[in-house]
Amino acid sequence: MYPCSCSIQQWDSDEPIPRSELLAGVAGKHGLLCLLSDRIDKEVLDAAGSNLKVISTLSVGVDHLALEEIKKRGIRVGYTPDILTDATAELSVALLLATCRRLPEAVEEVKNGGWTTWKPLWMCGYGLSGSTVGIIGLGRIGQAVARRLKPFGVKKFLYTGSHPKPESAVEFQADFVPLAKLAEESDFVVVTCSLTPDTKGMCNKDFFSQMKKTSVFINTSRGAVVNQEDLYQALVSGQIVAAGLDVTTPEPLPTDNPFLSLKNCVILPHIGSATYATRSAMSVLSANNLLAGLKGESMPSEFQL
Repeated sequence: MYPCSCSIQQWDSDEPIPRSELLAGVAGKHGLLCLLSDRIDKEVLDAAGSNLKVISTLSVGVDHLALEEIKKRGIRVGYTPDILTDATAELSVALLLATCRRLPEAVEEVKNGGWTTWKPLWMCGYGLSGSTVGIIGLGRIGQAVARRLKPFGVKKFLYTGSHPKPESAVEFQADFVPLAKLAEESDFVVVTCSLTPDTKGMCNKDFFSQMKKTSVFINTSRGAVVNQEDLYQALVSGQIVAAGLDVTTPEPLPTDNPFLSLKNCVILPHIGSATYATRSAMSVLSANNLLAGLKGESMPSEFQL
């Protein structure tokens, strides 16, 4: 799509590039294609030098990029919005259902002999029909999640964010409310917002204390939106009934982390966009963003700094 003669230096592994290799490899390069696991900060930009003109990230999130420093140096940024919306929304709904209906716990009971006979209240969870769902961040993914949850018989949608989005909310008849009201009234809370200075640690002790004791909390955005210690205490104390996380701090979560001992917490390894079709499309878009940026042309998807 973008004919361009260029030489490529590639880190040929699924494992993240070591910091030392990244710093050495980026020196003198004109373009950089990175992953969300690569922290592109002042140190990396200094190592790259003045030749670096474009950064293309294989992600919709840009919280791993030092945007102010990048902007100061006049470097353009490409990213991959829209493409992963459906896959992430599907995963969000799957995680919600797995958490509220206790599916991983039920599978384990089958395996360990805990399934003895049918019992009226054994393995009961919470259903979506007639419920109130609160969405933190009614952007592309938040809307896609609501669109998929609506047929389950959700009675009411609430949302919060930096500002009301009446044109987006009308499809779901969703009400824009303050964060505290969303916490108080929602049976299910789904976090799909971007990580910004305003949203970092937003879901904390105060937030969880305002939720119903029968509420389920789902996060498929970024781990740092949640104060994990506060969430852990909320789960252990019974302040909320369960949580499902596709994102954590740190990633990967150490295998001895206390969260992994909780039956009422389902944790996935950041697989929101992990379908073959989505990852392939993200890769093509990232490459096209990079090539267009190197040629000084309009990118298919440029992040506006």
